[in-house]
Amino acid sequence: MTAFAPDSLVLNRKLPLWYQVSQSLRASILGRRPHDPLRLPTEEQLAGHYGVSVLTMRQALKELEQEGLISRHRRRGTFIEPGARRGAPRRLLGSIDAVVAQQSGERTTVTGHGRAPVPGELAEYFPGVDEVTLYRRLRRDGESGEPTNWAENALRTEIADRLDPADLERWPMTKVLRDVLGVRIRRITDTVEATLADPATAGLLQVPLLSPILHYTGVTYDADGQVVDVARIRYRGDRFSFSVTMETD
Repeated sequence: MTAFAPDSLVLNRKLPLWYQVSQSLRASILGRRPHDPLRLPTEEQLAGHYGVSVLTMRQALKELEQEGLISRHRRRGTFIEPGARRGAPRRLLGSIDAVVAQQSGERTTVTGHGRAPVPGELAEYFPGVDEVTLYRRLRRDGESGEPTNWAENALRTEIADRLDPADLERWPMTKVLRDVLGVRIRRITDTVEATLADPATAGLLQVPLLSPILHYTGVTYDADGQVVDVARIRYRGDRFSFSVTMETD
């Protein structure tokens, strides 16, 4: 039986290995295509794929099993749950793969893109830049088709000129920047605030006007410390929550 092929991962030795592996595999699972196999490789094969011990791999799989994304059967193997979808809030420990995992698992439609003057509220992130390329996307629940959030990304034009918009309907922006375009991402700074749905957001997300919305802003910096992307995402307040866990050594 053919096994599901997860994405590759570059490990960061400053973060727990099991956590990085679980987030990378989680993103692969939530981003899988309908015809991809449900069976996962063996623990030993996955450990070799990620370059970790079997014990670390086992801990990562346990995390995904507790979330309901996979099921494990003695002698039969480990399988992706057919209805695997977002569940409880995830723990964010500073991994880029955690960001990718948060953004995966939804049907995404690019509703528009093109060059535009730098929005006034983003001028501080793009000093000396006159234009950026804006991408607007609407995300829907993979099962019900219900709108869950809409996003607007402002990218440097020299990077956007290399981007195929079709990739944004398959993968999150962070993954496209890092894995498709080869941008060396140093860090992403996240800000989340509670707001009320304006008319445009209420219409797109199919919620009442002035209903609670989570407004996320993510600023992505490259290896030189330059801002390459500013993402502004409006999440339905009844569908999302954010959780951050601080762990000591």
